[in-house]
Amino acid sequence: MVPSSATPSPSKALVFARRLGSTLLLWGLVGATFASMRAWAYLGLIALLTLVSTLEIFRMAGKAGVSSCGRFGLILTALYCAVLHADLALGRTVLPGWELALVGLCLCGAFVIHLRVPVRGIDTLTGVMTTAGAFVYVAVLFNFTSKLLFFLPEWRLADSKVAMPAALLVLWLLAVTKFSDMGAYLTGSVIGRHKMIPHISPAKTWEGFAGGLAFSQLAGCGLYALFPQHFAVLGGWGHVVLLGFVLGVLAVIGDLAESVVKRALGAKDSGQMLPGIGGALDLIDSICFTAPVLYFYLLWVRPAIA
Repeated sequence: MVPSSATPSPSKALVFARRLGSTLLLWGLVGATFASMRAWAYLGLIALLTLVSTLEIFRMAGKAGVSSCGRFGLILTALYCAVLHADLALGRTVLPGWELALVGLCLCGAFVIHLRVPVRGIDTLTGVMTTAGAFVYVAVLFNFTSKLLFFLPEWRLADSKVAMPAALLVLWLLAVTKFSDMGAYLTGSVIGRHKMIPHISPAKTWEGFAGGLAFSQLAGCGLYALFPQHFAVLGGWGHVVLLGFVLGVLAVIGDLAESVVKRALGAKDSGQMLPGIGGALDLIDSICFTAPVLYFYLLWVRPAIA
């Protein structure tokens, strides 16, 4: 008998240890960024995660045989981060509507690039949509985290520092989102029995989903109880509880959305940057869904029902 050459799957304990180590490392990096209170540190970290995550999508697409415009997409992503972050840090807008113009440029440019080669049925359209979709999915959605740092006019400080309420708001968003992920993983691992969406993510269970919602409430309410004066922008306990529930649900949906991307492209993880977690996209997938909703909730919903 010829021995199997397949690599055995790591045990749950080893996966948990790797995931815990990566999580502690990440929170250490976030803590160092938070402690610096420098706008360039916050925006630099967001830009780095944006670029690496976008690169991971194009790499997965390339391995799956999808002819996306990776270089063009990365250039536009870098341009988007540079202009947006300069706008936010300096407190001025370069041109009204420039973000929508870049989205249009991404779509039109992808079509123009594909004009150079013969149309290959649905593959050509898939390549165009992958380029535009990756740009919107990561660059546009994830950078609502950057916009939250400068949400209120008084948070734009002249000494290149981040206002404490702004830093705590982003920390609150990360805690609610990531505690939902962590709670779902821990609860599902221990008592998970009923599969949630096995055709998308076999490991997700309804017990894990409930645990994720409980952990997101724990993080959101706990931080608000500790620093109520710094979270005045959230509008009070009613908004905090509602946002904890909504963002907890969206964190799960964001994780499942990335699972759809990876399953469609035949990838297990988006990258190998973080042992036990995967790549940068595996790290920010939930935030791409929670950050925009928190931004627009504070902009539109909270003032209307306050």
